[in-house]
Amino acid sequence: MQSTTIAVDTAKLIFELVVSDGRRVVENHRLKRSEFQAFIVQRPRSRFVMEACGGAHHWARLMLAHGHDVRLLPVPYVRAYRRRNKTDRADCMAMLEADRNPEILSVPVKEVDAQAIQGLHRARSAWMGSRTARINTLRGLLREFGVILPLGAKVAVKQMAAAIDDPAVPDLLKITLLELLAEVHDLDDKIARVERQLAVVARQTPAVRLLQQIPGIGLLTSTALYASAGDPKHFQSGRHLASWLGLTPKEHSSGSKRHLGGISKRGDKYVRTLLIHGARTVLLSARRNQNAGRPLSPLQHWALGVQARSNHNKAACAVANKLARIAWASWA
Repeated sequence: MQSTTIAVDTAKLIFELVVSDGRRVVENHRLKRSEFQAFIVQRPRSRFVMEACGGAHHWARLMLAHGHDVRLLPVPYVRAYRRRNKTDRADCMAMLEADRNPEILSVPVKEVDAQAIQGLHRARSAWMGSRTARINTLRGLLREFGVILPLGAKVAVKQMAAAIDDPAVPDLLKITLLELLAEVHDLDDKIARVERQLAVVARQTPAVRLLQQIPGIGLLTSTALYASAGDPKHFQSGRHLASWLGLTPKEHSSGSKRHLGGISKRGDKYVRTLLIHGARTVLLSARRNQNAGRPLSPLQHWALGVQARSNHNKAACAVANKLARIAWASWA
């Protein structure tokens, strides 16, 4: 019996499906959202292939619950197989072609809890961006009237109320500035609430508690890595996890000439950023211990050696790579 593979191009309303028996396309469908859900429920056991884009993990969980096999493919790798114009059907055909390549690693299907944790991080990141935007708006407006706030968001926020009350600031503008400041305080409360929720998750999740024992990995990094990477056994080694996070060098080699560039920056930018921030704290702690004459841990000694041979930013990326490998070894 021929195995059936169904490529699905997901969307908000209309879903394009191409069904293949392994040799040729045997069916095409354009289904509404409700019709697609019924299709999954009623279809005999099949193999579904989708791009790992918005909503894909929800549909993948539904397919698995009804006994289907699912493979999620990284979007950039599917794009390489698309010929000529971009259409929904062309995307499905590209998925079928990419599915035949065993070298393309599948994206793990996320559990509901992992996606919820990731959602908390995304909400926090959005609120952090809004907070920074409002602080910068307040800085700029006050500067127009000769009122300068100090560097550093925490220090600036503490002095904003007094700065707005400065006689140089027109009364016409003060109410609006106070409303902007109230938004900053409201965003601070929301961010703190999300971090409290993440702290509860960390206490209840053994894998997150284990990750937090690694130097440079705290609450945000441990929960974000747990939610993003999923099952560590999906990666063959810590090196593969570091590569998946974009912390390994890009390579452009030919013949006997090997050229390594900067880090590839593929994968989850948010988790990579957190790991690099954590790496900077490792370097800072190592430098302080060295200056104070305190003993260094093996990781700190290695980190300072890398920094001495290159520069601070390259050393931070190297330490972040090392942290990802240590995380995999501790977690897997």
